[in-house]
Amino acid sequence: MAAPPKIASFELRPGRVVGGRYVVDSLLGAGWEGEVYRVVERRSGATRAAKLFFPHRNEGDRAVDFYARKLEQLRSCPIVISYHHHDVMQWRGHAVTVLISEYVEGVILQDLIESRPGKRLPEFEALCILYEMVAGLEQIHAKRDYHGDLHASNVLVQRQGVHFRIKLVDLFDWGRPSAGKARDDVIDAVRLLYDMLGGQKWYRTQRPEMKHIIGGLKRSVIAKRFPTARQLRDHLNRFEWGSP
Repeated sequence: MAAPPKIASFELRPGRVVGGRYVVDSLLGAGWEGEVYRVVERRSGATRAAKLFFPHRNEGDRAVDFYARKLEQLRSCPIVISYHHHDVMQWRGHAVTVLISEYVEGVILQDLIESRPGKRLPEFEALCILYEMVAGLEQIHAKRDYHGDLHASNVLVQRQGVHFRIKLVDLFDWGRPSAGKARDDVIDAVRLLYDMLGGQKWYRTQRPEMKHIIGGLKRSVIAKRFPTARQLRDHLNRFEWGSP
């Protein structure tokens, strides 16, 4: 059997039909395993997200099956994008599997950070985003699962009134769920607080309350203070602010 073709980009243009049912609107993003497009269902006009997997990253549809099962298992967790179904399209004579899921309006956290003065968020805004993220991780961990690759480029942020809604993108780590993997999610979430507050450039000027959470980015310190997502969420609910 011939090896799957190595594709660097599908370069689908607006108007291209995917799987006979969806019309491409725009490219949303690209990653190691494929590309994601905003598409519109021809019959209903509903907007969806279509993830096209590079064939050499998806031999025997193993990647798609893993991803779909994981999304389905976590369907009750609001922080996870809802899976709909998968389809197949032809691209230059090759069969390409497409995973269709919920389309979510919002801004990637990395883009949000870079759009702000000094490339940092106000501390209370950053804490609100962290809280929503940690509350979502707590639900994922309660399902005995984990994210495994949490960083500012796969967190989608939506504003809703005075609140934020968070969606996590690309739950694609192949490892077996474990307490250690869940703990790594918490450490990664704390790292995102550090990034939201401006990273190393601004760390020395942070309030003690922020430094206590970040713990100098020392994994052992963070893991001791916040061994689970629930304990970090509880801390965010209860900690007291010092003097300005």
